[in-house]
Amino acid sequence: MLSFAYPWLAELVLLPLLVMWLLPAHAESRRGVRVPFFGLVVSLTGQQPRAGVVVGRRGRWRSASLVVCWLLAIAALMRPQWIEPPIHHDKPARDLLLLVDLSGSMDTRDFTDPSGAKVDRLTAVKQVLEEFLARRKGDRVGVVVFGNAPFTLVPFTTDLDLSRRLVGEMQVGMAGPRTAFGDAIGLGVNLFARSTVPARTMIALTDGNDTGSSVPPAEAARVARDRKITIHTVAIGDPAAAGEDKLDEAALKDVAQVTGGGFYRALDRAELQEIYRRLDQIETRKVDTVSFQPRVELFWAPLLALVVFSMLVQAVLMLRWPVVRHSVPT
Repeated sequence: MLSFAYPWLAELVLLPLLVMWLLPAHAESRRGVRVPFFGLVVSLTGQQPRAGVVVGRRGRWRSASLVVCWLLAIAALMRPQWIEPPIHHDKPARDLLLLVDLSGSMDTRDFTDPSGAKVDRLTAVKQVLEEFLARRKGDRVGVVVFGNAPFTLVPFTTDLDLSRRLVGEMQVGMAGPRTAFGDAIGLGVNLFARSTVPARTMIALTDGNDTGSSVPPAEAARVARDRKITIHTVAIGDPAAAGEDKLDEAALKDVAQVTGGGFYRALDRAELQEIYRRLDQIETRKVDTVSFQPRVELFWAPLLALVVFSMLVQAVLMLRWPVVRHSVPT
């Protein structure tokens, strides 16, 4: 589609007519031919002598040429542009951070895979997370693993294939045997510090109580709430377990409630898969669509036409009225 960057300059088209109407014609004094019998000549013509002017007239060819040149100059000044079809680009509007517990209790084989075989909790978690990440198109995803201390496994990225590959390589105990859940939330808050997107979400998965954090989970959750971060907690441990493997459901519920998230309990793979399906519905895909329309500058076209046309006009005038050189006899 053709457009003009400065369409208001089209008003200059009538500027020459305005100048002709407001300004007087150019005048210059010239001496006439003096004859001794001027009075006789005037009496024969029947006219009265008086001061006057001679107004030079351009031919139609010259006038039309000037009009065309003026119109081409105005067209170039208006900066014509060809606007191409818009290009749409989706950029993430949410940062999603997964907190995955890798403590020793995640090695407990009390989950069933799709084939019916018994697998450990972490294997079931990785299988479900892979399916969950496959549907996160449009989100930036990060992964934090925690045990004795939290570690960033995957910084925020839109490369979901990388996230899925690294999640598949997680191993029980690689971060230590204990459960530093509160510190994991704190690390997540720090990762969100550089985030500029409006939606920020954590999904925390653990099967034990907090046994090694320097910051209690409830306090870390309040900091996350102040940073407008929502935390969903998923408990996959055995509520009847005791000791270090005991599942502190009260703490997980408190973390979720403080930040406006949800608390979920998964006792088998089917429940875990259903939880992530529900989270996928709650945390729907959010993107900001940016539209850009490329513009091709065309001001050179009328400018080139002006130069070529003016040169052709001058060439025609020179051929039609050649310059006559007079020789002076010596």
